Amino acid sequence: MNQESAHVDERTARKVAEEARETEWRRPSFGKQLFLGDFRLDLIHPHPGSDDEARRRGEEFLTRLREFCATKIDPIAIERDARIPDDVVGGLKELGAFGMKIPEEYGGLGLTHFYYNRALMLAGSVSAALGAMLSAHQSIGVPQPINLFGTPEQKRAFLPRCTKEISAFLLTEPDVGSDPARLHATAVPSPDGGEYVLNGVKLWTTNGVVADLLVVMARVPASEGHRGGISAFVVEADAPGITVENRNAFMGLRGIENGVTRFHDVRVPAANLIGREGAGLKIALTTLNTGRLALPAFCAAAAKWSTKIAREWSKARVQWGHPIGKHEAIAKKLSFIAATSYALEAMVDLSSQLADDERNDIRIEAALAKLYASEMACRIADEMVQVRGGRGYETAESLAARGERGVPAEQLLRDLRINRIFEGSSEIMRLLIAREAVDTHLSVAGDLIDPEATRQQKTHAVAKAGGFYAKWLPTLVVGAGQRPGAYADFGPLAGHLRYAERASRKLARSIFYAASRWQGRLERKQGFLGRMVDIGAELFAISAVCVRAAKDAAEDPTRARSVYELADVFCRQARTRAEELFDGLWRNTDAIDVRLAERLLNGNYAWAEEGVLDPSIPGPWIADVEPGPAERKDVHRTIG
Repeated sequence: MNQESAHVDERTARKVAEEARETEWRRPSFGKQLFLGDFRLDLIHPHPGSDDEARRRGEEFLTRLREFCATKIDPIAIERDARIPDDVVGGLKELGAFGMKIPEEYGGLGLTHFYYNRALMLAGSVSAALGAMLSAHQSIGVPQPINLFGTPEQKRAFLPRCTKEISAFLLTEPDVGSDPARLHATAVPSPDGGEYVLNGVKLWTTNGVVADLLVVMARVPASEGHRGGISAFVVEADAPGITVENRNAFMGLRGIENGVTRFHDVRVPAANLIGREGAGLKIALTTLNTGRLALPAFCAAAAKWSTKIAREWSKARVQWGHPIGKHEAIAKKLSFIAATSYALEAMVDLSSQLADDERNDIRIEAALAKLYASEMACRIADEMVQVRGGRGYETAESLAARGERGVPAEQLLRDLRINRIFEGSSEIMRLLIAREAVDTHLSVAGDLIDPEATRQQKTHAVAKAGGFYAKWLPTLVVGAGQRPGAYADFGPLAGHLRYAERASRKLARSIFYAASRWQGRLERKQGFLGRMVDIGAELFAISAVCVRAAKDAAEDPTRARSVYELADVFCRQARTRAEELFDGLWRNTDAIDVRLAERLLNGNYAWAEEGVLDPSIPGPWIADVEPGPAERKDVHRTIG
């Protein structure tokens, strides 16, 4: 283990993360301005769209993909056998599905982010494991970082291969998750500088079991001629010294090829370094800015399917003389499912098309979409299972075996659960968004909250902060949300945008008060920061829905009434949640929860755990258990 990375204090870890942040953009972020009380609707309205050529190519591919998915893929077999058949993978390669985001000059389809995510929605609706394979390859695998940061030679060498081969992204380690400053894997330069020698272990390597190419994050030791730091490399998966030690099994995504990969003295050409030494974390985070939009795309697809299943069952199932959908208890669930489904699609589409305009800073929009969609989709699926009752809990295979329609409701719930963890857990996403949201305050405060700053530096910081807040605070007093005629072109949804504008200023005032009260300790107030971010997510969702509804109504006036009804209900539900979150900013149990958790960790309540057995502790029966499908020996691969 690298001793330098084994013990990393909080300040060092934060410094590593700060150095990886992008700070330069040509257009501001709608989401970031939202947290500053600056409701810049002009950044998302009129709703951005694709040009005619991008639309033609995208729609043509979606037509081919839909036909393939409907006729060539058996999702029941993928779930049953816990693997995606080779003929399916081969067919998708021939279709071009592995090169959707790769430019045409390198043999790819050159689709926009919007159509790429539309394709993932389609594929993911058939099989979540299939969607995960496609997105892990293109959203975070070799194509994206090479396309963004690769040299012309690297693009010519790797991008054409990625249209027919599978790639994986390897960052996480057994003891390193969301704190990359503690990365243990090393890439030591050879004496002649012609290659790096890679050692380490990577965990949860989606696609890693079957990949041909890998993006590996490893730490280069600083030395003469080498600046060192966390760096990114393209590694051939069949290179000597690579061992795939296990194929992991999960509660959902049973067909996913995810494993543990060990590197032992793996020699990587220096030409395979992406960017420069020390830029690995920035490459990873930049890749994820747009790459993480794949997850809300899957969530939106799941929500749309849940709406269909819940509607059909609520109309067909009769209790006490009426379809269950006409009973208020179920009707409220249907309303939530349908309205939120529309919102998730609106957020994904808006964020994707903002990403296509590369001038926009979309870090917060992408992160908000990922956070909100993954949380809401799980709630939607849970409510859909509840609507179906026992049939929601029963597997599709069991339902079909006794003659009923094999609806995989429980599978959807299992498959969706990982999205609250994948590519940044909800807790980490809230901290990431919060850091960007309070960036202005931290920048203004500067030395004022730096414990190592001198008295003179702090005095200067006070003057700087005073000047900024003297100009900024008055802008939070009044705004368009208080003018009855504001946003009139949105018709019946104008009131919701006025609310969002008012709430944006209220949120900014709350953040200012919190920053003044806690100063440098604000970053430790994760309960406050989490609610702050969740309010911003609701306001972003309201904004996206209103802009999308206006666009939909204009494009198809025959749907205008139903579109506005759906959008109106969602906005009312979101406003209710936002007000509860505002109340929770200052009325909560955060402090006593932290104290209780500390005592729990100290063993004060161990007595409360008595009276049960721990099934994770092996008993005498464990040796008699046969290995399951996830432990198949044929997936293990040792090279070298």
